[in-house]
Amino acid sequence: MATPLTAEKLLKALKDEGLRVVEHRSWRTHNRNHKGPWGPMHGVMVHHTVTSGAQSSVELCYNGHSSLPGPLCHGVIAKDGTVYLVGNGRANHAGLGDDDVLRAVINESGLPADNEANTDGNRHFYGFECVNLGDGKDPWPAAQLEAIEKAAAAICRAHGWGAASVIGHKEWQPGKIDPHGFTMASMRTRVTKRLAAGKPKPPAAPSVPAKSKLEPFPGAAWFVTGRKSPIVLAMRKQLIAVGCNRYQSTKNPDVIGSGDKASYEAWQRKCGYSGADATWPPGKTTWDKLQVPNV
Repeated sequence: MATPLTAEKLLKALKDEGLRVVEHRSWRTHNRNHKGPWGPMHGVMVHHTVTSGAQSSVELCYNGHSSLPGPLCHGVIAKDGTVYLVGNGRANHAGLGDDDVLRAVINESGLPADNEANTDGNRHFYGFECVNLGDGKDPWPAAQLEAIEKAAAAICRAHGWGAASVIGHKEWQPGKIDPHGFTMASMRTRVTKRLAAGKPKPPAAPSVPAKSKLEPFPGAAWFVTGRKSPIVLAMRKQLIAVGCNRYQSTKNPDVIGSGDKASYEAWQRKCGYSGADATWPPGKTTWDKLQVPNV
């Protein structure tokens, strides 16, 4: 027995399990609570829609139809694994079912055959409609099966239930066949393994590449003929890279000479400066644009 999850807690539980969730219209307040009690909760019920197409199926499950008003479930699971939330509270999905089955779900024991329809399931079960024609031919993609597994596990994890609290509509109400195309025993096995593995870890934050460290502007007075420094060589390499090489000698690769003066003035002109503004020594603006690596 459990208190129904709030809309916020249901959304968080599904997302924490790694599901892509879409909140459809006013799902948080969309329910049939005026028609009967909602809770205590005992399990999760899986259905198929007998429709095709995600959007049309979502609208149908949200709105319902003339003989069965919506919401027709709490979430619609599309073939690509997306979960569309369409209701929160009592929903028209389970209908009347077998009280012996409900007791087995509560006790998490083996399910008896469903041969009665004497108990209100809309009160006690979360419901997920899965987009499928239910004809035994319409495929169940791996992404959709995984999403069913995750959605069921998310709610079980939130309430502290085991996989025995997950049933199919066909196991609840006599005459129903949904979900058709996979067995609920196989789905419960998947949910059991997922629960045993523990709560999924949140994805790691994407690594941000470190910015390249640049040599800060050393000041105009630093640029004197004969200055010996690794920065000089780094500056020359950058000037070569931008096509402003005017060196007269390479005998002293880390000593400022006349070639450095000519090269840097060529770079200043390339940056759009002219006249006195394009003369040695370097200024901070063009130095920062040159992006000399830190040495």
